[in-house]
Amino acid sequence: MPENKSLKPTESELEILQVLWDKGNATVREVHENLLTFKDVGYTTTLKLMQIMNEKGLVKRNDSFRTHIYKAAVNKEVTQKYMLNKFVSNLFGGSSSQLVMQALGDGKVTEEELDKIQLMIDQLKKKD
Repeated sequence: MPENKSLKPTESELEILQVLWDKGNATVREVHENLLTFKDVGYTTTLKLMQIMNEKGLVKRNDSFRTHIYKAAVNKEVTQKYMLNKFVSNLFGGSSSQLVMQALGDGKVTEEELDKIQLMIDQLKKKD
């Protein structure tokens, strides 16, 4: 996948995208109020970030109303896949198994999660 600015959001931009992916459409005020539930951020900071994200193509803004309505312009799954691939490449030398071993190594995985992981492994083995 080619390097694409719209697929390289910052941590704060990802937080905003998550709100928009969950809500669909939202005003700056709605996004800001959601962000306040887990971080201390000023309204003008949220506004400026969303304006920058619009310029970068991460969000689309409908300004046909008095209050601008924003929505994500990038697909959640595509963005997650791209970010995960970059993460695995940069931090684990491209090794998915090292990522999984690190994630499971802390022992905080539930029996249900292990069953889901085993099912996925079984399905992947059947593809070969």
